[in-house]
Amino acid sequence: MTDDLVSIRLLHASQTAVELEIWRQAIGVAAVPIEVTDVRSAVEARPVLERGGIDIVLMDANFPEPDRAAVCQAARLARTRPIIVISAAEEADALGIDGDGVVTKPSTSAEAEYLVDRILRARLPSQVLVVDDSSTMRSIVRKILQATQFPMEISDAAEGAAALERLRGGNFDIIFLDYNMPGLNGLETLAEIRRDHPRLEVVMISSTQDEAVAARVQAAGAAAFLKKPFFPSDIDAVLHAYCGMRPLPRR
Repeated sequence: MTDDLVSIRLLHASQTAVELEIWRQAIGVAAVPIEVTDVRSAVEARPVLERGGIDIVLMDANFPEPDRAAVCQAARLARTRPIIVISAAEEADALGIDGDGVVTKPSTSAEAEYLVDRILRARLPSQVLVVDDSSTMRSIVRKILQATQFPMEISDAAEGAAALERLRGGNFDIIFLDYNMPGLNGLETLAEIRRDHPRLEVVMISSTQDEAVAARVQAAGAAAFLKKPFFPSDIDAVLHAYCGMRPLPRR
């Protein structure tokens, strides 16, 4: 993930002093400078969003209505649309909110620090490598990734050895890796990645009917497993998890 941006601008909508302080502490030690604007009502939030330049809206699910809806609407209409992240103690608390993702409300600054680090991925371009011996599948995954709300710079490789060579020459953040490939298969490639690039997140893709494969690859260090055929919503869920979020529940 690149840190070339000077800073991230974050609007925090909450009326809870304890929560404000927990997030403030985490934001203060983030790897990327974050400029924070705290608001306690839609009246305060609207002019900030209308001026533009906000990258992330972090909103307490308990922020009162109709202020909550008004903040989301203002964010959707902003010249540069921010990603809207809802902080909720329970999944049900986020029901019906027009946001982009939900995170579990942190109870400690350490939990908040982890979430801030993840949420930043939703706005800083991630370097992605797609590895599959099928050019058709590489094209499908690339198109799905390009259509997401998350900024990504995408490269690809046709087999495991070529992927490892790309990894040695680049600074990648996440890899979509086919399980069945000639030469080095997915598990063998994953083992090499875990040894040389332990922080790289790997999403394994497979058409196998063996139900034990998912457990096997996750035990080997994969962050997620996608079974072919999959849908854009499946990759969207993976990317939300990569950014520390879950897709918002709908009524």
